[in-house]
Order: sequence, then structure tokens, then C-alpha cells
Amino acid sequence: MPVLSTPITVGNARLSHRFALAPMTRSRAHADGTPSELAAEYYAQRSALGLLITEGTQPSADGQGYLNTPGIYTDEHIAGWRKVTDAIHAAGGTVFIQLMHAGRVAHPDNTAHHRLPVAPSAIAPVLEMTTPTGKSAPPVPRALSTDEVKATVEDFRLAAAAAIRAGADGVEIHGANSYLIHQFLAAASNERTDQYGGSIENRARFAIEVATAIAGEIGADRIGFRISPFVPGMDESPEAADLYRYLVAELAKLDLAYLHVFHFTDEDLLRDIRSLWSGPLLVIRAGRTIDDLQIDLESGLADVVPIGKLALANPDFLKRYTAGADMNEPDWATLFGGGAAGYTDYPTLATV
Repeated sequence: MPVLSTPITVGNARLSHRFALAPMTRSRAHADGTPSELAAEYYAQRSALGLLITEGTQPSADGQGYLNTPGIYTDEHIAGWRKVTDAIHAAGGTVFIQLMHAGRVAHPDNTAHHRLPVAPSAIAPVLEMTTPTGKSAPPVPRALSTDEVKATVEDFRLAAAAAIRAGADGVEIHGANSYLIHQFLAAASNERTDQYGGSIENRARFAIEVATAIAGEIGADRIGFRISPFVPGMDESPEAADLYRYLVAELAKLDLAYLHVFHFTDEDLLRDIRSLWSGPLLVIRAGRTIDDLQIDLESGLADVVPIGKLALANPDFLKRYTAGADMNEPDWATLFGGGAAGYTDYPTLATV
């Protein structure tokens, strides 16, 4: 596996191979957003993947959407994350904390403040969320004022600074999967008439301002950015492909550590992104199998391949993969919430 085992520099990190840990929500933080004690064990177990991108972590109280997701905006959060980052580093890994503002994909019952979700526009998503009392549709969100949009950029900047104080090697800006930054990008969720809505350039403005502000705070070589063009569940018009070409070209000017693409349908767009982005490109494909993990590496379309559900159930994924060993199957019933079961108790090759 010569491509897989080729070292690569990603921002300020030197990686010994081309896999990484994909960000995956696990909903096991304490009610105040502090990572639980088990989180340090969970991430350390997967440190052989080299670059670990954490679960989505809210940059502010209004950034929370789901139950028991971690934050990175209080001293308690910083102290909790420090235990996680120390454990990862002790095990030889590199960690980027993913900054995720859920925007309209949120429910008041899932937060301590019980406020309405905030979004680019007062348009509710079509979905149901888990709440303490069962499944419920999110309410119509409150549209952010122009000043509040600028204040949210500042929230991201301060959260990135907090992540570095917590010992993280960097942060990944979550601009994908229907969350706040993605909501600004998509015309169906952004009907604003100020400088953050309307044209492609205006809808991309918030994402670029967040990346620029964080780069000024912690350095561009500590920043990754995730996008998911045409992700199911987010109504994006055909012209969205041009928006992503514009966005990637603008982000490339910042010389970020990496771009992370969750890829679904448009192969031409992915090839254009590859040509526009000269730095490390992470690509995770929907519906891929273990047999095709290296295809994009071998073709040069990707530089690093993040591993999601296979790493969830296999803390020793890299060892199993290189040995051609069988993989554990994830227990979907324990994916979100709970304790060690389905989190830190999956067997390794040494224990089976």
C-alpha cells in the first residue's frame, strides 16, 4: 500500500499515512457541554489514525442543536478538552476540534437556555430531531440580524482560540451537512437581503469571514474547512456548483491546512475542487466500501481519506485494515448518548 503509507504534511502536522478519523457526533458530553471523561479514552483508542477530527463542537450556547454535544467556549470546556487532547498526544495522535454551529438544525428542548434556534432566515428544516421527550420537528428559527451575523463570526474566532488553549493542534470549520455555515451557502435556507444573502459572493461571505477571522487568531496552518455539496436533505439548486467553485477558490487564498469534502454526486465538481485546491484535500465518499478506500488516493483526487463508521466500531482500524482482518460492525443502538457501551468497549484484535 505505497500511497497509503506515504507521509504527508497537513498544516502544522506531519502524518505518517493517509487515513484520518472523520468527525462523528456521539452525544456523550455532560449537560453543560464539557466532554465526558470517556471522551479522552475514546479518542486515544483511535490515535493510530494520525489526524483525529473531533465530533462537532459548538462555538457558543446558540450553536448547540443536539443533546449532550460538547462546547468550546467556557473554561470548563477548555479543561475538559485538555484531558482529551493530552490523551491523544500521549498516544501519538494529532487532533483538530471541529467547530460546528447547528443553526436551524436545533431544538430548544436540547439546550439549557431553551431559546429558538438561529439561522440566516426564518425557514425551518424539514426533519425530526431527538429531544428529551421524543422525536420532534425543529421550530421555525429566528433570523440573525446583520450585527448578530458578525457577532457569530466572533464566536467562531474565540472558540478557535479556546481550542488551541485546550491543547488542540487545530480546528476544522464545519461548513457542511446542513448546519449554520451551509445554511448561509444554500439559497433555499438563505433569503437574506443584506450582504450575506442573494448572490453567490454574498452567500459565501459568512463562511469566508469565519475562516479569515480564525486564521487571524490561530494561523491558517491550524485550520481545516469541511464542505458537502449536494448533501441529501439540503435543497441546493444547480448553481450551487458554481458557489462551491467560488468558495473553494476564495478559501484557497488563505492557505488553510486542508479542505475536507464529504462527496455525494457531482464528479465534475470534485475534479474542479481538486484543481482549485493546491493544499491537502480530504475526501470522504457517501456509500463507499472498505475495498475502495484507496481509489481516490491512487488517482490523486484525494490526499487523505477520513474513516467514519469503520473507525467508530474498530479502535484499531488501521491495524485491522493493513492486516486484512475482519472488522467489527457498529452497534447503531448505542451510537448517540449513553456510556462506555458502543463507545469505548469495542474489541481490538488483541482482545478477540
